[in-house]
Amino acid sequence: MKALPVEPSNAPVAIGSRIRAARQAQRMTIEQVADATGLTKGFLSRVERDLTSPSVASLVTLCQVLSVSIGDLFAVPETHLTRAAEAPRISLGGEGIVERLLTARSERRVQVLRADIEPRGTGESELYAVDCDVDVLHVVRGQLTLIMTNERYTLHAGDTITFPGREPHSWANPSDEPATVLWILVPAASR
Repeated sequence: MKALPVEPSNAPVAIGSRIRAARQAQRMTIEQVADATGLTKGFLSRVERDLTSPSVASLVTLCQVLSVSIGDLFAVPETHLTRAAEAPRISLGGEGIVERLLTARSERRVQVLRADIEPRGTGESELYAVDCDVDVLHVVRGQLTLIMTNERYTLHAGDTITFPGREPHSWANPSDEPATVLWILVPAASR
């Protein structure tokens, strides 16, 4: 089998923003990186803005100082796009609710759920907990009452509440208007 020839591209590869992010993650200034690498501040600034490309030797030195691998600078980020109309339906319980998973099923770091709740829709009759560390509830439209062991919170469009994920709770839409809410679970719930 004959290998297809690969034609080199003259298109520059944009890595400047990743170099800047690596520098900022190390809490280093351009001056500190310049001192550590022997490169000028002006050159580093142009590299970070993708106005010039470093030589291989300069790139190796830069990556060593910033504790980042060269491969990470060129890696394609793993992304997952969920179109609202194509988000899979899920059911965590309740009456008068349509829930959709907005993050990839394989995503374990965070989980975002969109819930469209009918007027007077309710969660489970008994308080329940979700297996995650942090639970964030954001009301997109309408209102929702979050029911916890010793407290009730009525949230309106734009309101957000954060609470421990394993805290028993339920919810209700007390109004005659539909509500839309986002649940953000960190890490993704195993339930």
